[in-house]
Amino acid sequence: MKEINTLKAGQEIFLSGTIYTARDQAHKRLTETIKSGRRLPIELKGAIIYYCGPTQTPKGKIIGSCGPTTSSRMDTFTPLLLSRGLKAMIGKGDRSKEVKEVIKKYKGVYFVTYAGCGALLSKFVKKAKIAAYSELGPEAILKLEVKDFPLIVAIDANGRSIYGKV
Repeated sequence: MKEINTLKAGQEIFLSGTIYTARDQAHKRLTETIKSGRRLPIELKGAIIYYCGPTQTPKGKIIGSCGPTTSSRMDTFTPLLLSRGLKAMIGKGDRSKEVKEVIKKYKGVYFVTYAGCGALLSKFVKKAKIAAYSELGPEAILKLEVKDFPLIVAIDANGRSIYGKV
């Protein structure tokens, strides 16, 4: 995502490319892996993490319902992941003051997407496969290929936020 620094809070975009799903348990494991000095199962540099735990995939579909989860639950893990190259996050709801500051520090971006519309959002997923932690079931990290995934810039790389000041 080369143009990340040009995005403005409140701007709507349609993302096409690779994103990873990760929720609480996956974030905990990623953080523990970093702290222990071991190699991560996914490349964080330039990555986008979607705070999502899809439902079971219906027969004939690529993925089940895949709506965003509350982002603030990942706030304790976010500074470390951003320091390791994470570029963007997708979820719902406001972020802590600390997270807003590290988004600005590392020139990341936080997107929100439409909550309560997981079945609709699944239509923008073109490929899905397990990338790590399959034993976590719906909290496993999935690698998704998305096309025109609808997003709103909630916190831009300059720290501007749709939720108010940092």
